[in-house]
Amino acid sequence: MNPFIELGIRHDIVNAITELGFEKPTPIQEQAVPVLLAGSNDFVGLAQTGTGKTAAFGLPLLELLDFSLNAPQALILCPTRELCLQISKDIEKFAKNVPDVHVVAVYGGANISDQLRQIRRGVQIVVATPGRMLDIIGRKAIDFSNVRYVVLDEADEMLNMGFQEDINNILSTTPKEKKTWLFSATMPAEVRRIAKQYMTDPVELTMGTKNTGNVNIEHEYYMVRARDKYAAFKRIVDFNPDIFGIVFCRTKVETQEIAEALIKDGYNADALHGDLSQQQRDKVMKRYRDRSLQLLIATDVAARGIDVNDVTHVINFSLPDEIENYTHRSGRTARAGKTGISIAIINSKEMGKIRQIERVIGKKFVKAEIPNGFDVCEKQLFGLVHKVNNVPVNEDLIGPYMARIMEEFAEMDKEEIVKRFASIEFNRFLDYYKNAPDLNAVAESAGSFGDRRETSGGKGERFGRTGYKSDFTRLFLNLGSVDEFTRGDMLGFICNNTKISGKSIGKIDLKGVYTFFEVENEVVDKVFSGFQTVEFKGRQVRVEMAGEGRAEGSKGGFGHGGGRPKPSYRSNSQGQRRGRDNDHESGTGFRDFSGKRKEVKKRW
Repeated sequence: MNPFIELGIRHDIVNAITELGFEKPTPIQEQAVPVLLAGSNDFVGLAQTGTGKTAAFGLPLLELLDFSLNAPQALILCPTRELCLQISKDIEKFAKNVPDVHVVAVYGGANISDQLRQIRRGVQIVVATPGRMLDIIGRKAIDFSNVRYVVLDEADEMLNMGFQEDINNILSTTPKEKKTWLFSATMPAEVRRIAKQYMTDPVELTMGTKNTGNVNIEHEYYMVRARDKYAAFKRIVDFNPDIFGIVFCRTKVETQEIAEALIKDGYNADALHGDLSQQQRDKVMKRYRDRSLQLLIATDVAARGIDVNDVTHVINFSLPDEIENYTHRSGRTARAGKTGISIAIINSKEMGKIRQIERVIGKKFVKAEIPNGFDVCEKQLFGLVHKVNNVPVNEDLIGPYMARIMEEFAEMDKEEIVKRFASIEFNRFLDYYKNAPDLNAVAESAGSFGDRRETSGGKGERFGRTGYKSDFTRLFLNLGSVDEFTRGDMLGFICNNTKISGKSIGKIDLKGVYTFFEVENEVVDKVFSGFQTVEFKGRQVRVEMAGEGRAEGSKGGFGHGGGRPKPSYRSNSQGQRRGRDNDHESGTGFRDFSGKRKEVKKRW
């Protein structure tokens, strides 16, 4: 018999979750579902993120609610838009075979009229963020008199975000006889107080030790000088060619700066923070879930509710201000029983915080060493070799070309072919890595945290303009197609703000959240001047030197040593150009891992 049926879940729901890959209950589901199915108790469940909490409360709700009654019977409150959408979508999938189930997601940043329309049509389950829920209650647009169950998911994070008063106001509109189910990763005093205020003799279930982290996560820290943090971060990423990670920063500004610096340095990265529109956030998350994005750079708030499988690494570019937030961050990896790595990049002054985190999570950090240039090259090179070993071969499509290929290689033996194949990648970075400095720091010589400003945005890793043998300069602008620009719109936007002629603008390469464009060398200063104070929908517009060279054989832009290895472009089967970003998606591209400083002129 299916183990979910043994828990008391009926066949049509079990069939739906089986199609979703549910084979056996997680520990929180196994212990919480029978208690919640009774429907007669308040409940407190303490478990880490990624343990299956949504199903733990979602499946019992589908058993307990009367779906012939088209009125709100369950209210689920959660801290962020992403988590709100995730929960509502999951419950809809669980209820695939149950007729007349209506779920609405109520969250800020989306059209409230659409949400009100759904509520008027009739819903039984409301999943909401506190701010938007209060707005709808204030409009007297929802009736909670039939609510029987309230779920507070990620309760600790809602309180950390200052939603205590909002939660009180919302719960005051629900019947006193309702049952309240509270789920939280940690149990600080504030959560304990809210449980005491709204619950009567709740059943409390703790998976693992309170406030501790997932046992399947390895915790590492790298100690570097503050000025080397960005270079060290990139080297860690390069040493893990198959990384699929989330990188946490403290602020929205730092998040955006790191993401933009990485994009310009050839990494497949993007930012997720509160200053993005809902449309932008949705597009970024879709790319990440589809694994067409390798590094997601996020703030703590924006990352709440990210439920993506197989995240290999969580990287703390900056440690959180609240120690307990580290547990939430690291919980993005090692989900559903898998393993993962949580990395902290610190300076000597932050060792005390590492020791505090160790006490909270109940595990020791391992001190790791930033790999040297040779180690990175070796790892990347053999990563490429392994991909070649495992690449599927389409015999039908490649067959017609094999005779010509064999003819081209006829005068080479196997060893020579392998050498040349490896050198395609190796030659591009050989000169660059040979003098790569040691980025590891010891406590006695570590740089002060006061140097952070120099490196947090990766400013020292960017290209300068001097030395390019071209009539045009390639620039980066932090707006793109998700901001509803076409190439024509972008051309007009640049001309209008800089007062230059369209004839002075060369190629415009419009991407999702950014754009590369070329301008004649003599108008570069005019472009920077024109964009100094420009804002777009409340966001500062940034124009900077692009992070890649343009002219063949171009040098300069680095403090010392040769220019950065140029990407090799090639066409795919549709004739589209593929370059550095595509190489990195497959883990075969090589990037800047030396840590060498580059000259850069600040233009804003």
